[in-house]
Parts: sequence; C-alpha cells; structure tokens
Amino acid sequence: MAERALKADDLAAEVKQLMGDQLISAIYRDRIRTIRTRSYKLEATAKKTSVEVMHTLLGVELKIGKRRLLCPDLATARYLSVFARLGVAEVAVPYDITQISRLADDLESSWFRMMMLTEHLTATRSERLRGKLANLLIADQQSEVVALGAGPAIPEFNQNTRQRRPKYWTKPR
Repeated sequence: MAERALKADDLAAEVKQLMGDQLISAIYRDRIRTIRTRSYKLEATAKKTSVEVMHTLLGVELKIGKRRLLCPDLATARYLSVFARLGVAEVAVPYDITQISRLADDLESSWFRMMMLTEHLTATRSERLRGKLANLLIADQQSEVVALGAGPAIPEFNQNTRQRRPKYWTKPR
C-alpha cells in the first residue's frame, strides 16, 4: 500500500515537473496576482462537484453543484469554472476585463493538460491510481492558490487627478 502512495506522489511530481510554468498555480501567481484584481467569493466546496457553464435567457451562468452564479460574460464564467473545479472558496479576478479571456484560455488549457497527463501516465495502471493522482494534483493546486490569496475586495486606485498649477508657477509674459 505504501508503494502505491509513493508511486502516486512520484507521478504527481512528474506531472508538475512536465507542466512547469503552465500549472494553474504558476499562472495565478505570475500573471494574475501581479496585476490589479478584486476578490470574488466563489464559495466552491473542496469535495468534487459538477461545474458547468450554462447559457440561459438571463445570460451566462456558472453552475457549481446545485448553485448558480450569474456571470457578466462567457470569459468570466470560464475563468471562474477552473477555480470552482479546484474547490477554491475565494479567488482574484482581474479588474481589466480585456485580460480575462486570455487568462481563461490559459487556465483551461492548464487544467485539461494536467488531466491529460494524468490519464497518459496512468494508462496501464489501475483506475484507483488515476483517481488518486488526479486528487493529489487538484489538492496541491488548490492549496497553492489558497496560499496566494484573493487580494483586496476592491482594487486600489492610485491616481493623481489634481490638475491645479503649482503655487510657484507664474504666468508666461
């Protein structure tokens, strides 16, 4: 039994090494948390639930288990769905909506690549090992994203809007 646990850990390390900077946590750390974001309470549970992006008459919704969250657009729903699959309760969402679509593409690609590597590395092994490896990877990515945090609820706006002339300035003659 200890041999199987060791094998799953070894395979998880191999998947992480193969993916490198394309891991969800690496994308979150390097490309999302470095820009201006706002926190979003996703309240996804850590246990495995179904996550689905739905198109309804009211717009785009993200269905997590039995709950439905209204999303402003498809890109935001896709972005949040990756973190819902990880079971993250609170996540940082970029304030600049033009960046969300590209980040959603990268996060979804990372998710599916991680799952494909899991399937590939355990093709000749048992279904139990495949599930254990997937759960290890998901738990690892979840803990790393949670450790990075979601940031402030409202982003900081550091803008100087004063357009007054300095007092020492004099009119040109």
